Amino acid sequence: MLKRTISDTILKISSAWPVLLLSGPRQVGKSSVLNMIKEKGRKYVSLDDIAVRGLALNDPQAFLQKYAPPVIIDEIQYAPNLFTYIKIWVDEHRYKHKSKGSKTTNPAGAFWLTGSQKFSLMKGVQESLAGRIAIIDLLGLSYQEITGNPNKSKPFWPDEVNINERIKKRTIIDVYRDIWNGSFPEFITNPAMGRDKFFSSYMQTYIERDVQDYQGTTNELKFYKFVRAVAVRTGNLINYEDLARDCDIDRRTAQKWIDTLQASGLVYLLAPYSANLTKRIIKTPKIYFLDTGLACFLANIDSPEALEASYLNGSMLETYAICEILKGFWHNGEDTRKLYFYRDSNKKEIDLVLEKNMTLYPVEIKKTTSPDSSDYANLSIIDGLKKQVGKGAILCLSPNIMPVPKNNAIIVPIWNI
Repeated sequence: MLKRTISDTILKISSAWPVLLLSGPRQVGKSSVLNMIKEKGRKYVSLDDIAVRGLALNDPQAFLQKYAPPVIIDEIQYAPNLFTYIKIWVDEHRYKHKSKGSKTTNPAGAFWLTGSQKFSLMKGVQESLAGRIAIIDLLGLSYQEITGNPNKSKPFWPDEVNINERIKKRTIIDVYRDIWNGSFPEFITNPAMGRDKFFSSYMQTYIERDVQDYQGTTNELKFYKFVRAVAVRTGNLINYEDLARDCDIDRRTAQKWIDTLQASGLVYLLAPYSANLTKRIIKTPKIYFLDTGLACFLANIDSPEALEASYLNGSMLETYAICEILKGFWHNGEDTRKLYFYRDSNKKEIDLVLEKNMTLYPVEIKKTTSPDSSDYANLSIIDGLKKQVGKGAILCLSPNIMPVPKNNAIIVPIWNI
């Protein structure tokens, strides 16, 4: 079992919050990481078990007596009615703990919950557990976790890169092999199970269980075709009409199915940057698959070499970099609402814009070992926004970190994010 960056984040947050929800797509290791770091005496129960789920749904009070805190409740979305009873337990123990002379234990860290459908859980969370629950997102393994350096996986800021760090040399095919393999822990730690078999089984289970649970009956063949159509568009602006036409569905269904993919953690929507907050909401976002291995499987790319030579090599590289950056933020408990892309009226674009302390940090992602003047020129597109602009970054296949003072930028190997 590989150590996860998020382990320390969970323990830190759990020391202050009575309820913690670890959200993420199926098979990214939610229950594994919680069981690995749990203290002695913390129970574990999964609502995947039909009998256990029946008790939670039909007699939640008896369920909480049988599985009294501290407890891990896996796949909480199957019994959202538990939120109300968890709230009652937390409030009661908070009050008793604060009472003078009480021997009741501090409710901090009482409930560790996991869920694979974050958005569908939010209604119950907001209604019952507001102010009592901390929510953390988990994705697959980062490159740093795979190589045994989980503490190195941090939120990426160009102005915080250590320019003196020695970087492990890697080839282009090494990087594309990482992209092609993806980041699901079960396959990465046991490749003998077979990549195609793993992803095929994953999609079958995902459609038969998660999709049906979230949106009810749907045409499985059309939905699978739709997911494949999204996979080959990763790293691009969402075009609902285009997706609907290619998959023989209407625009409303295309929007609904994108919502499903987002709710179940298969894709991420990156908002466009605008000084006007309203415009950020109404403008078209970019869509990214959250596991590049799954995206490559759905795109029928059968080897790292074929991926590197395909027309998708740039968009898959960009998707990989965005995913690594998201992992650095989410696994350290940081908010990703500081991440955007920028596209002006002339369709000039910056792949990623980070915002911190009223300062913008432009980032370009390039399949090159030696960025040229056009790459640096893109970083200056946001200069006309009348915002403070910090150090830019070119994430690429360069073997070394290199500062570029002339352009107030830094070159960073993608595997060192």
